[in-house]
Amino acid sequence: MTASGAAGTGLVFALCLALSACTAGSGAESNSMMATGNAHEGKQLIGQYGCGACHIVPGVRGARGLVGPPLYYWGDRTMIAGELPNTPDNLIRWLENPKAIEPKNAMPDLGLSQEQATDIAAYLYTLHRSGD
Repeated sequence: MTASGAAGTGLVFALCLALSACTAGSGAESNSMMATGNAHEGKQLIGQYGCGACHIVPGVRGARGLVGPPLYYWGDRTMIAGELPNTPDNLIRWLENPKAIEPKNAMPDLGLSQEQATDIAAYLYTLHRSGD
């Protein structure tokens, strides 16, 4: 291999490495950490707790609320309530007690257990732009 060929290969490798770093902390990474939650149960809980009264939640019948933000592509988002990085632990904390994170937000404390919050988070992390 020539010197210019080796330099080109090194440049391509460096570019690939730099581009892969752009996804660190993204919803895609977070989604892979949600293996402990039950997404099917989470979807049921979203319906049971009436989350659709305030949010549009893809895949949940009747979830067409316009009070809170639509939850399309949740797994691709980078922030929760404009306050926290979108990670499984932060989302679970948010679902368990949103007022502890952002006291003036409209999201009510639903009294979710950690298991219920984990299941709901697992469902939300299934919602990706690529799933269209």
